[in-house]
Amino acid sequence: MVILDTLLYAFIAVVFIQVVYYLFIFGNFAFLKIKKPSSKKLPVSVIVCAKNEAENLKAFIPSIINQDYPEFEIVLINDGSHDDTLNVIEEFAKTNDNIKIVNVKNIEAFWGNKKYALTLGIKASKHDYLLFTDADCQPVSKYWIKDMSAHFSNKKSIVLGYGGYSKVKYSFLNKLIRFETVMTAVQYFSLAKIGMPYMGVGRNLAYAKTEFFNANGFIQHIKVRSGDDDLFINQVANSKNTAISFSPNSFTSSIPKSSFKAWYKQKRRHVSTAQLYKPKHKILLGLFYLSNVLFWLLAIALLSTMYNWPIALGLFLLRIIIQYIVIGFSSKKLKETDVLLLLPLLEVTLIISQFAIFINNLISKPNFWK
Repeated sequence: MVILDTLLYAFIAVVFIQVVYYLFIFGNFAFLKIKKPSSKKLPVSVIVCAKNEAENLKAFIPSIINQDYPEFEIVLINDGSHDDTLNVIEEFAKTNDNIKIVNVKNIEAFWGNKKYALTLGIKASKHDYLLFTDADCQPVSKYWIKDMSAHFSNKKSIVLGYGGYSKVKYSFLNKLIRFETVMTAVQYFSLAKIGMPYMGVGRNLAYAKTEFFNANGFIQHIKVRSGDDDLFINQVANSKNTAISFSPNSFTSSIPKSSFKAWYKQKRRHVSTAQLYKPKHKILLGLFYLSNVLFWLLAIALLSTMYNWPIALGLFLLRIIIQYIVIGFSSKKLKETDVLLLLPLLEVTLIISQFAIFINNLISKPNFWK
């Protein structure tokens, strides 16, 4: 009985922590109304770094070329590709005079380092405001540049956007990938709203060139192969200089991984950078993940023994209902409402996957970006 009493008290504390996170942190994004900023039509350099992405470039670059925006250039970076990436880029440049090519040849000191390639692309860009996406991404509308750049102001020099993944019917993996993407977006949007921005995604991210040069570029974490997006934002973003953009026209869509192995490899690379976040961010994110794990473990332990089951069940349902409300409003904003149907199963699967990735990364570090 003493053990079960302890578990019940622990469950009460964990549910309290979860409710605080969902209502008072994530609710800042979930219940936020879209306020359309006035478009300033600032000249923008769109930067795309490609490594062996010939086919994706053929499919997606036209959606950037055809943006409805008065003044922008497209900086296409060929990062030492060994396929036809450079040829594809050159063909686009022949018919579009606003395309600038940066052909990066690998050197020993920066072999396979995306940050080196991006640095050359940023230096080659001619405009003061930079908008980043990946070679396998496409804007969902022709107003992507307009909606993202509209958030720049004298105070706001960083804009965090949403980079989703295309939907695949009857695929649990696809729903898992998109659920993880939604949860990540809810966290970085919400923390940005309460004045604690900690990351952005390179699939849809914008910042002023001055932010890059004032921080000496990626030099602080140049030896870390990943993190050109989240580690850089973790370094330079603060409560005053960061804005978020979540209007549907500002979204990008990427090709999701088609196998669990490929997705797992990708997430290993992403998760490996989190250990380099600022301590306050690691504590906030770590506490949320730990409370998630304990919520499910304690709920299973208490409900399986039927110990004080009305209290345990009531607490379980309270947290589940609040989660559904908050993630429901958030997923509606992000056009991902279908993930709600399998929310508990997706959450448990994600928790297990993240734990496996954490253990795997302790054993060996991922050291690649492609």
